Amino acid sequence: MPNIADAKILIMATHGFEQSELMEPLEQLRAKGATVHVATLDGEPIKGWDTDDWGETVEADLKISDVNVEDYICLVLPGGQINPDILRTDKTAVQTVRDFVTHDKIVAAICHAPWLLIEAGVAEGREMTCYHSIRTDLKNAGAAFVDKEVAISNGIITSRNPDDLPAFIAKIVEEVEEGEHQRPAAA
Repeated sequence: MPNIADAKILIMATHGFEQSELMEPLEQLRAKGATVHVATLDGEPIKGWDTDDWGETVEADLKISDVNVEDYICLVLPGGQINPDILRTDKTAVQTVRDFVTHDKIVAAICHAPWLLIEAGVAEGREMTCYHSIRTDLKNAGAAFVDKEVAISNGIITSRNPDDLPAFIAKIVEEVEEGEHQRPAAA
């Protein structure tokens, strides 16, 4: 069984990420000893959204196009409305999500980030949750929607909003320590 302290985790985001949904996983997973990298569209720093205004800037470690999926055990996708809406229009970002799923890696998406799972074609038939305003999108993509703080479907973790962060982060740690998850390929 892998230990969280030995894990290498990727957070993928761009401008407009929900501040707490990137910062809390980043800080808490690093505090547990995990190596956590942040990938952005251009490899440059990104600015968060904090409640009702722009928040802190976060440094990037690499460009999304330079990500090697085999280097990581887990992909974390923070929400916010702006961040996943921009990323789901980027073919490389969407392919990166699909590659994590098809390579049996853990994928964790919170708030609006399940939009990326929908765009990558990996939501169908999975139990998932999300921010209330995109429930219909998730259902239309064929996911079995549930309204709870964390949903898990064979290594794919989803949560609703920042209030769910404690359960979301705890589930990431649990799933990482279980290891890679064999699953059917995305359609």
